[in-house]
Amino acid sequence: MAGPVEIRSSAQFSELLKSSRIVVADFYATWCGPCNQIAPFYEQLSRQLSRPKVATFAKVNVEADGAKAVATEYAVSSLPTFIIFRDGSVVDKVKGADPKKLQTVIEKLSGDIENASQGGGSSSGISWKGADLPRGYTDVSDSIDVRGLELLNADESHFSVRNLFNKNKPSALSKDAATGDEKDWVESDTDEQLLLFTPFNSAIKLHTIQITSLPPTGDDDDDDVPMRPKTLKLFTNRPHNLGFDEADDINPTQTIEIGENDWNDNGTANLGLRFVRFQNVTSLVIFVVDGDGDGDKVRVDRIRFIGESGEKREMGKLEKIGDEP
Repeated sequence: MAGPVEIRSSAQFSELLKSSRIVVADFYATWCGPCNQIAPFYEQLSRQLSRPKVATFAKVNVEADGAKAVATEYAVSSLPTFIIFRDGSVVDKVKGADPKKLQTVIEKLSGDIENASQGGGSSSGISWKGADLPRGYTDVSDSIDVRGLELLNADESHFSVRNLFNKNKPSALSKDAATGDEKDWVESDTDEQLLLFTPFNSAIKLHTIQITSLPPTGDDDDDDVPMRPKTLKLFTNRPHNLGFDEADDINPTQTIEIGENDWNDNGTANLGLRFVRFQNVTSLVIFVVDGDGDGDKVRVDRIRFIGESGEKREMGKLEKIGDEP
């Protein structure tokens, strides 16, 4: 297998993102001790996992004239920084010379790499994307403490709160739509409102929420046909879920109105947040206030949280790996 590709220009890197499904980029400098220490380990991963047009490992010298712009574009502020791309979008970052953490991230990719190499689909590793990620930010949905998830007013026949964070492509977008008990979405029950409580394992910075809703299409005006969400109220850092009356009465951190033009071809709306209000989020309550029509039910297929993980260790300042403090 091939070793890492040295990036010499922004144009070269852009072409690489188009030609390789997965790209792992090592942003480094020649004077950086931790960068040099982890370089052999990174090269070993490259030789083990590189696949033509599927997985490519790259090195970006942040001080080289041609590659400096690439580091600036992706807001690299500490060295080394490893950024993982899929289909041209950032899906993960590792800051610092931490081989265990880097290996953990790469191991999540390995199944996806092998499946893609054999022409198969991806059911593990990197999650399905309903929309492109904002540049410089990653999917932080893995920070969710799934044991603490709570969803109120969900129809029991469509109920598993974990469906909302399923990494696979929604069945409604697949040729073989889910039937019978195999439902991978959530619908409201007695009315169009839902209350979702989402705790996180660590504080995160939340930049964007991506919500996917794929109700059936057609001319059926039956009230049982679910609607897409229209109005959302967000509440941060609550110790537990709210009640519906409480959610109506207290001021939210942000209210979002979703318009018809906000939904893309994948049925996903990219909802930008007032970033300064979501800098230290340990839990989030999403209150679906109403839907986009006159029906009695709302449907949600997927939710993704986009931002930055709470870990802020400046690993570029470490001494040699393995040195005693």
